[in-house]
Amino acid sequence: PWTGHRQMTTSQNFSPKHPPRSARHNIHGIDYHVLEWGDPSRPPLVVLHGWGDCAASFQFLVDELDDDTYVVAPDWRGFGKTASRARSYWFTDYIADLHALLAIYSPDRPVDLLGHSMGANAAALYAGTFPERIRRFVNAEGFGLPDGDPADAPSNYRRWIERRLEAAGYATFGSFDDLAARIRKRSPSMPVDRARFVAEQWAHEVEGGRIELHADPAHKVPNPILYRRAEAAACWQAIQADVLLVMGDASEFGKAMADWQHPDPAERPFPGAGLVVIPGCGHMLHFEKPVELAQAVRAFLTAP
Repeated sequence: PWTGHRQMTTSQNFSPKHPPRSARHNIHGIDYHVLEWGDPSRPPLVVLHGWGDCAASFQFLVDELDDDTYVVAPDWRGFGKTASRARSYWFTDYIADLHALLAIYSPDRPVDLLGHSMGANAAALYAGTFPERIRRFVNAEGFGLPDGDPADAPSNYRRWIERRLEAAGYATFGSFDDLAARIRKRSPSMPVDRARFVAEQWAHEVEGGRIELHADPAHKVPNPILYRRAEAAACWQAIQADVLLVMGDASEFGKAMADWQHPDPAERPFPGAGLVVIPGCGHMLHFEKPVELAQAVRAFLTAP
């Protein structure tokens, strides 16, 4: 994994409206990197990125929030500038790390939480495990995973063992522009300058001039334990915070979106949750529609 500490770069064509501050904390023996924006005297909005992403990519969302909104965004272990060498990564690791992070940033009162994709799934587990620690929760495309079939356990254990023996790694790129083009392939509505900015946060240049992602290759090893959706749902049911579900109408997770859009809020996977569907937007909400996402977040967090 990458272990450098290069400061956040700025694309030639994109300048953050609200540049972040960088902090580091020892969390469970890992040197955690955290970005902060806004007024630290205010209660924090903690934002959690998805798989393969990093805290810095929330810059576009932060720029659309109120100037003094205090935003705290960690790089999950093994992503971004939180260097970690591990053989496996577990959701229990993420929620334990989040618990320690909240003890640093808001030890005495519940926080507002926003998670995207994997970050939203981890946040949802946490919000049900420690319901008293969360005031309001924005779940952006954290649909959970398909339920595991117990009959698949033998083949899944074998796949896990064999993949651990492989030299798994991520693709490298010829330039930051090549990586930016890959980002825009998934999110074509994203402006070129912003895709280049994200590329510079996601990766670094290595010997020979190739561009390599800030991500521990161990993240690519499959989980040996099958996903048990009923266990995740039990956590969702235990959440006491107000919940807002946010999705893009062009998300590739269309099948999962159907349950979220049940006309009766009581029948949604997060009972009673509010719902915002952002038109013309795919899975990467904070890349493609940060203005609309910020509007939804602001309205939800300031509502009576």
